[in-house]
Amino acid sequence: MKKTVLNIFLVASVTLATVGCKNENKEANTADAKEAATANEEAVEFKVDTTSSVIEWKGEKPTSTHTGTIDIANGSFFANDSIVESGTFVIDMNSITVTDLQGEDKQNLEAHLKGTVEGKEGDFFNVNEHPEAKFEVTGVFQNNGQTMLQGNLTLKGETKNVEFPVNIDRNGETLELTSESFTIDRTKWNVNYGSKSVFDSLGDNFINDEIELTIKVQATRA
Repeated sequence: MKKTVLNIFLVASVTLATVGCKNENKEANTADAKEAATANEEAVEFKVDTTSSVIEWKGEKPTSTHTGTIDIANGSFFANDSIVESGTFVIDMNSITVTDLQGEDKQNLEAHLKGTVEGKEGDFFNVNEHPEAKFEVTGVFQNNGQTMLQGNLTLKGETKNVEFPVNIDRNGETLELTSESFTIDRTKWNVNYGSKSVFDSLGDNFINDEIELTIKVQATRA
């Protein structure tokens, strides 16, 4: 009896550990840029509603976590029913906003992230040289019952292909695309400031390479 209980406990422990690891692993698959997807003639165009669309971000270091948003400047998707076949949206990097701070602390962090502080332009996103980022759909597919969106993300002049889970809903004239939270490794886009994987002597004064993103896009039939 004791052996049976022990075996059940071990199985449960392994199962919980496996599920826990799976849930914590949010990093998007990243690869070299791929060819952009093209839509069929029957596909319907949906224009991104920039007032209702946003990208939420979260960055962490050992001593703190910061959150914020970035605006989507423009974009469109081509879809049949709720199946997205192609699409592109442009991200306004000048719109980087910090939501967990106020006053001077908020302004200072936003300026550092944008690269508008003299001498620190290249630390993060250098919006003077790279005012826009872009996401271009390269494919949509099913993986274990989950819809995966794949696309080329151009950030700070570097393009990599990423894929992440999304929910896509069409309600008449409106198309909503919402990602699950996922992470990207910023150093793959040459955003290296404070990265212990790039610099050896940071000790505990590092910033995590992973940026967590949640994309929320609402589009209306053109």
